Amino acid sequence: MSKEQRARIDARLRQPRPEAPRTIEEMRAGFEALMSGMTVPDGIRTTRTALGDRPALRVAPEDRARAGTILYFHGGGWVSGSPEASLAVTGHLVTRTGRTAYSLDYRLAPEHPFPAAIEDTLGAYRALLDGGADPSAVVFAGDSAGGGLAVTTCLAARDAGLPLPAAVLAFSPGLDATRTGESIDTKEGVDPFFTRASVERTGMLYLAGADPRQPLLSPAVCADLSGLPPMLLQVGTNEILLDDSTRLAARARAAGVDVILDVTADVPHVFQAFADELDEADEALDRAALFLDQRLRAATA
Repeated sequence: MSKEQRARIDARLRQPRPEAPRTIEEMRAGFEALMSGMTVPDGIRTTRTALGDRPALRVAPEDRARAGTILYFHGGGWVSGSPEASLAVTGHLVTRTGRTAYSLDYRLAPEHPFPAAIEDTLGAYRALLDGGADPSAVVFAGDSAGGGLAVTTCLAARDAGLPLPAAVLAFSPGLDATRTGESIDTKEGVDPFFTRASVERTGMLYLAGADPRQPLLSPAVCADLSGLPPMLLQVGTNEILLDDSTRLAARARAAGVDVILDVTADVPHVFQAFADELDEADEALDRAALFLDQRLRAATA
């Protein structure tokens, strides 16, 4: 049953952690170990490639791919993660949509703080366009920090005068470096994965002294969202980052943007990664695939 599934996953995420702050290497190893336990679906082919100046992982369906491209940005708090670590999510998007995804290996902090990641993601989009991709047949997607990058890369593309993608899909996105959402405190302890202290530490490493009150760091509170393409934001009620999504959705609606705020009860951060063991994850991925299909079908019809 779903209630039992949620309880089992919550307990797994609450395993004891070291009291002393972990080194960057320990953080990265721990994240990779966590993500290695997620189910990667059958029916995909992966190939190392490059987009712009950065490596990327091409994730394609085994059968003939349908028209359209998913440009995916992995999670990891801007300091951890990789295309391989997020393959459970990208793989399920590919198998559900029949579309090819490119998951970007963007530079990480603290070695490469803001704005390096956005320079890389925007460069990857430019590379797709330069390679002949129709922007109306491209969607941006990502989870956690990568979900934030899906939104901010769209802002950067708009401000650079580039044609915008067909849609943005963000799973549990990080959208507020100011950490002013109420949920960062009201969900403390409810969230089995994050604390205010943990996100403030990774945020500090990414900012490296930059003012968090700027659009490419805190679009949920600072950005002009006008002109952005349709967005789907998926988030769980057990997240301290819940209000990142709720506030961005409200501001997007006020700016005349088509936005779907998809909130699932009693699930953790990036719960979609638990596909095949959590019913809500599979259902959310089905809704995400439908959203992408609708946007890409309209573009490629």
